[in-house]
Amino acid sequence: MTLTDDASTPLLEPRDGLPDVVTDDDTLKATIAAFAAADGPVAVDAERASGYRYGHRAYLIQLRRRGAGTALIDPIPLPDLSALGAALADTEWVLHAASQDLACLAEVGMKPVRLFDTELAGRLLGLPRVGLGPLVDSVLGYALEKGHSAADWSTRPLPEDWLRYAALDVELLVELRDALEERLRDAGKLGWAHEEFAAIAAAPQQEPRADPWRRTSGMHRIRDRRRLAVVRQLWYARDELARQRDLSPGRVLPDAAIVEASLTMPTSAEAMSAMPVYRGRSQRRELSRWFGAVADARALPDKELPPQTAPYDGPPPPRAWATRQPDAAARLTAARARVGEIAEANELPVENLLTPDTLRRAAWQPPAPATAEAIGELFRSRGAREWQIELTADAVADAFANPAPPEPASPPEAPPEPPAPEAGSPEAGPPEPAA
Repeated sequence: MTLTDDASTPLLEPRDGLPDVVTDDDTLKATIAAFAAADGPVAVDAERASGYRYGHRAYLIQLRRRGAGTALIDPIPLPDLSALGAALADTEWVLHAASQDLACLAEVGMKPVRLFDTELAGRLLGLPRVGLGPLVDSVLGYALEKGHSAADWSTRPLPEDWLRYAALDVELLVELRDALEERLRDAGKLGWAHEEFAAIAAAPQQEPRADPWRRTSGMHRIRDRRRLAVVRQLWYARDELARQRDLSPGRVLPDAAIVEASLTMPTSAEAMSAMPVYRGRSQRRELSRWFGAVADARALPDKELPPQTAPYDGPPPPRAWATRQPDAAARLTAARARVGEIAEANELPVENLLTPDTLRRAAWQPPAPATAEAIGELFRSRGAREWQIELTADAVADAFANPAPPEPASPPEAPPEPPAPEAGSPEAGPPEPAA
């Protein structure tokens, strides 16, 4: 139902009305039967309480399928939805930004075998705005209200206007999928999309991040290992308390308080309580916990202090290449330019054509010999899909073999008395794409 006029139609109510939230086993069984008997793809979405609760669990799951309508399921009283996941196992799931929801869906027993990611489809099409609202607007001509996206979805009971917002998020998701699939087919990119979707569906659950405390906001201000240890100890003390209270860690202790304590290194609980970021009632209540973390970091022997930088098995930052490995720097510059040209020609974001890390690793330590086949195999080992390898391997091999940019053409011989230059500046070339 693509609209061709410029005016977007506000989408205010679900076409079938707002369904009751599924909160008990009997209603869940009826919902599973209805969705199993329906046909076509199933639209799936989940609402979390990021910024309010610990972790990223789902607090509402929305489904819509032709013949079954819309269902809103509360996974708090119904934490095991594996029967629903099994009933939909042979169905294509339509999600927007699938990687954001797959983990919380897996926690309740729902994992797709096949999926269609509308956000990724928009990226492959080179569309300028790929959020759900802008896509529904530009592709289908309907305006979604997005005012509750950052709400605390752990609230019970959920307000009716929040539930309406949640139901509308899946209202047109299958129609959006169909329209985007048609565009992908017309652009010759549908095969690319299928490879991307299959890779997302098959991806293993993400492993916990190493040294998660290094993501503390303001870490760039910390310059020595002892202070890094303070950040680490406070981060883990906060995480333990946040888990116990089921609160977002930032609501237990702000990142700014962790960084300030590491910079100040208070020598007593009293000195810590005098710091502005620790004067609040909740911080004073847990002062022994926070100062204990600082004291633990102070007492660590040097050999147990964290390294200044996180362990990393890849190449150094490219800014250091020119002096350390000028040949690698030349390879990276040439390959970035070629990959950028290919991305532009195919109307793709360059990061969706080839990840910057993959290209950097190849330029730093290319295979020997650096043939297109060898480079393609290196890309494949880093998770690149076949369509990406087909588009880039030959060009990157050529860039590695001929990294020096071509010499500029010699200007024509100037006349004895050149005319005065015209006003204005020369036309600028396109910026070098980042990789």
